[in-house]
Amino acid sequence: MKAALIIARIIVGLLFIFSGLVKANDPLGLSYKMQEFFEIWGITQFNGHTLWMSIVMNAFEIIAGAALLLGWKMRLFSWLLLLLILFFTFLTGYAYLSGKFKNCGCFGDCIPITPFTSFIKDIALTLLIGFIFWQRKNIKPLFSRTTSAISLMLVAAVSFGIQWYTLSFLPVFDCLPFRKGNHIPTQMQIPQGAVPDSFAIVFVYEKDGKEYEFLPTGFPDDLSTYKFVKRTDKLIRKGNAEPPLKSFSLSGITDIDSTQTILDQDFAILLFIQDFSTPVSSWQDEVTRIYNEASLRNIPMYAVTNRLSEAVKHFSATPLRDIPVMKCDFTAIRTAARTNPTIFLLQKGTVIGKWSHRRSDQVVEKIQTLVVPEPELPQQEPIPPPIDTPKIK
Repeated sequence: MKAALIIARIIVGLLFIFSGLVKANDPLGLSYKMQEFFEIWGITQFNGHTLWMSIVMNAFEIIAGAALLLGWKMRLFSWLLLLLILFFTFLTGYAYLSGKFKNCGCFGDCIPITPFTSFIKDIALTLLIGFIFWQRKNIKPLFSRTTSAISLMLVAAVSFGIQWYTLSFLPVFDCLPFRKGNHIPTQMQIPQGAVPDSFAIVFVYEKDGKEYEFLPTGFPDDLSTYKFVKRTDKLIRKGNAEPPLKSFSLSGITDIDSTQTILDQDFAILLFIQDFSTPVSSWQDEVTRIYNEASLRNIPMYAVTNRLSEAVKHFSATPLRDIPVMKCDFTAIRTAARTNPTIFLLQKGTVIGKWSHRRSDQVVEKIQTLVVPEPELPQQEPIPPPIDTPKIK
């Protein structure tokens, strides 16, 4: 029994620490996943609180896992772990049974797993934590109370510190479609070998106040006694024929699609702005340095937001007033911009660099190393030779 308890503690403790660290790499990702749940449940009033909820949950997973390994305050943490895993099992069970989620977000975007796999994982963890809860009185601390307390405080500091860093300077491990090295036009295409959705033609008829669905090969012999209602296409198998990057389109005030034009340029800088809750005045100096350096090198820079009129208004009294502002879908923007704003450097549509605005020095240094092709001069029509005319004697 003692060996089984030690093994259960190691498995659960390490798994909680790993899960918390993976999500702490991108707390905004978990925040967005929470918003998906809240929107489906119709409690969107919580959407404004999901970020701090995500930060606290990630930190608690790491701290609880460490406490379990250290055997510190097991009466408290055994209860907390049990309540937490029951809550997680409910969420993953709902995600699986409802069929409304492709990824529960349990290990962030870096390790996407299906709701079914996650549900099975949480059931197994529930059994292990239930066993630990049952045997909690037999768990002894590895170290003294003071040493354990100091260790847990350091773990807490690290868990919150990692999240502060990633929210300020972008995730350390980027697992999103906009990560460095990715060719954006390729990410907008459906992967080879993807399975499309399968639909079947269904005819709906009515008889005796009830509606019946028939496939073209399954009409009843007494069809004449039924009343036709409608013909529809019914999804019979959900495929995976979706591009990694959806809804990415850039257009200006005129609504003309400029996506390919921008992605085809030798170099381009995109300034992704989620919203203006972070005042422009807090980052305009850094971005202005980047804009001025890019202008010297003939590299175009674009602001990308879904709040075009707000952007124009906020930029009008700043040195950024001449930057072209492009509209884009909000989901694509928040996928790209894990800080507000985020700067991208593209080369022929490939992401060769992405930074938080707090890394403006690095952006400027990168721009200075680029070999930018000289702009082609317009070809002039050749001047025809003078026409020889006879001289008048």
